[in-house]
Parts: sequence; C-alpha cells; structure tokens
Amino acid sequence: MFKRIINTYMHDVHIAVESILGNKLKSALTALGIIFGVAAVISMLAIGNGARQEILDQIKMVGVNNIVIVPASTEPDDGDGSDGQEAATKKYSPGLTLSDAEAVKNILPGVTHISPEVSMNSFITQSGIRYPAKLLGVSADFFDLYNLALETGSYFSEHQSADGLPVCVIGYNIKLKFFNNTNPIGKYVKFGNNWLKVAGVLEKSRITTSSTFNNAGINVYNDNIFIPVKTFLMRYQNRALTQTLSGSQDDETADKNYHQLDRIIVQMNETDALDAATEVLGRMMLRRHQGVKDYEITVPELLLKQQQRTKDVFNIVLIAIAGISLLVGGIGIMNIMFASVMERIKEIGTRLAIGAKKRDIVAQFLAEAVLISVTGGVAGVLLGVALSLTIEYTFGITTIISFASVVIAFGVSAAVGVLFGYSPAKRAAERDPIESLRYE
Repeated sequence: MFKRIINTYMHDVHIAVESILGNKLKSALTALGIIFGVAAVISMLAIGNGARQEILDQIKMVGVNNIVIVPASTEPDDGDGSDGQEAATKKYSPGLTLSDAEAVKNILPGVTHISPEVSMNSFITQSGIRYPAKLLGVSADFFDLYNLALETGSYFSEHQSADGLPVCVIGYNIKLKFFNNTNPIGKYVKFGNNWLKVAGVLEKSRITTSSTFNNAGINVYNDNIFIPVKTFLMRYQNRALTQTLSGSQDDETADKNYHQLDRIIVQMNETDALDAATEVLGRMMLRRHQGVKDYEITVPELLLKQQQRTKDVFNIVLIAIAGISLLVGGIGIMNIMFASVMERIKEIGTRLAIGAKKRDIVAQFLAEAVLISVTGGVAGVLLGVALSLTIEYTFGITTIISFASVVIAFGVSAAVGVLFGYSPAKRAAERDPIESLRYE
C-alpha cells in the first residue's frame, strides 16, 4: 500500500520534471527571483557575521572591562568658556602623570590591571637599517590588558620596570625587518639615541590600522616597540619635567602638551563596575588636577558595543531587503504557475478523465513549483557564496559564511515553492474535466 502511494507520487514528480525540462527558458526565468533572493540573504548574513566578528576582535584588542583616561585639550573655546577649558589656562594642573596611575591603583577598588602609557614616533636602527616605528612606554600589566601574546621571549619584569632598564618587547614587523633569519632575543636595537635589549617578540596582530580602531583607543602593535614607562621617562621624554623647568602653564614658551602620560588604562574586575568606577575616577581625577578637567574618561568596550548595536540594525535592514527579493521570487512562481494552469487545461482534463485524482494534479503542479524553487535555491546558495567571497577580496570587507545562513536561505526557498505553488496547484485540481477537455 505504502509502496504504491510512493510510486504514484513519484510518477507525478516525473511528469513535473518533464514539464520543467520542456519549458527550460520559462522555468529558468521563474527561478531568477529565488536565485537572487537566496544569494542576497546569504551574502547579507555573511557581511553581518563578518561585522560582528570584527567588533568582537576589537573588543578583544581594547581588553575586557577597560577604562581609558586620556589628556584633553586645554585651549579656551570660542564660546563662553563654561565647559571648564578656560579655567585650565588660569589654574595649575600637573596634567596626566604617573602618580595618577599609582593613586588609581591604590585607591580605586576592583582594579585588576592598570598601565600608564606614553609614546613617541621615531626611527629604529640596527645593522645599518633604519625603519620608522612607534615607541610606547608601558607597565608590565599592559600586555595582559590588551591580551597580547608572545611569539618568543618574555615580557619585561617588574624589576626592569621599576628600575627603568633599557629593555624592550618588539612587534612582529620589527622582527621581520631586522631579525628575519636570526633569533632577536638578547640582541640590541637603537631607537633614537638609546640602545634597547630585546626581551620578547609579540605575535602578529590580525588587525590593520583603521580610523575605527584609533577612535576606540586601539593600537595596532606590529610596528611598535614597548619599553617600561619609567625607562621612557628617564631616557627619552618627560613632559612633566619640561613643564617644571619652563615654568607655569601660562608661560608662552612652555610646551602646550604638559601631560606626562598619553593615557592611563584601567581594567576592572567586573563589567557591572564600569559605570560606578568611571564616576569615582572622574571625581578623583578632578581633585588631583586642582579642579581642572584636562582629561577625558572613556569606556571603549561600551562604545564598541554601541557600534555593534548600530550595525545590527543596519544588518536587519539589509536582510529585510533580501527577504523582499525572496518574496518577489515567490510571487513570480505563483504567477507563472497560474499561467501554466491556463496553458495546460486540456492536459489537466485528460489526466482527470483517465483516472487521475485531484491529489495527483495537486502533487504534479506543487512538485513543479517546489522543484523550480529548490533548484533556484541551490543556484542561489552557490551565487551567494561566490558573491560573499568576491566582496571580501575586492572591497576588503570581512565576510563569514555560516552553515546556518545557508540552511535558512535554502529552507526558505523550498518553503516559498510550497507556499506559492499550492494555490495554483489546488486551482488546477478543482477544474471540471469535461470543461477542460472542451476548452479551446
């Protein structure tokens, strides 16, 4: 019994396949809407997944639960000066200093890591080769803050940090430039007027420089050299000392950037503590800077998550547009199937007259619609994958094709065939066989 039913429906499917092959052009044009709709869904989901992964990489690069304190401009604005910047030219502030970082570490509860940071751009020299690089003075906590792993060697120790010894950790590109065929550990490089002993080499960063990363407070580390912050202040530049020697901040000859540090990165033990810690930091820093708000406090992770929410909304819009393409493709299938019913009225009448049941006619026309949509779905999946890869390689946009997106797009295409093919199939089955045979 069951086998006979299967054979009957397989016969209906066989007739549907013959009909599709007999009208190849019409079937192909009918499937175009499904093809482009499925391709659009897969490519849009791939772009969305890529954007999400990029945000996760950025969050990893800025570190989890980090708060960043940076110097702010103290130039008076063109308005009424009520924002406190004008006060900075009248009141003395020591600026962002190493003692600020030590105070935050000792006073603020819930701090797991803290790193002051100061940087400068110059040239690194070794074996007669000169190469532009960025030098960063940091604490030993810096590498844990930003999840920076070593390829070889070690980070500088607490002893080296405390005594300001001339040691460094170099980025991946520095190693390739100067030590491509040799082990750099224990070797010396010259940055500015000082020789630095290489203690370690960082793994290559997968992220390249972009304005998005710079705005979020993220450095790209492949071309950087890292030394203890006290080494930087003792051997390279100490703006706080320059400020003290030149006089007050009102002295026209003083360096406009009087901040000893370029930033302080504070990592809290819990995400829930970020808001409260930011508020406490603001009050603490204001007291330490004599009421002069010459600093800014930001939480990069929250900024990036807000950016992720914005991208999610944009991705939803893109997917909705792609979904409309599938809807249009389904309507196209329904219209073509209705037209096909009108063209094949005599065929329908003949089948009904020789003993075919209504369910056989429904199965035949429904099979045609489903076969067209499934074939279009397969072609759409291939096109969507090709389109996603083309976007990534041509425009440099990260795309991630997930198995789930392929299954969803293909499943939707099959569902479109069933939903939009049922009504024409039902209409064909309900025709009177006598009228169908008389139809001209």
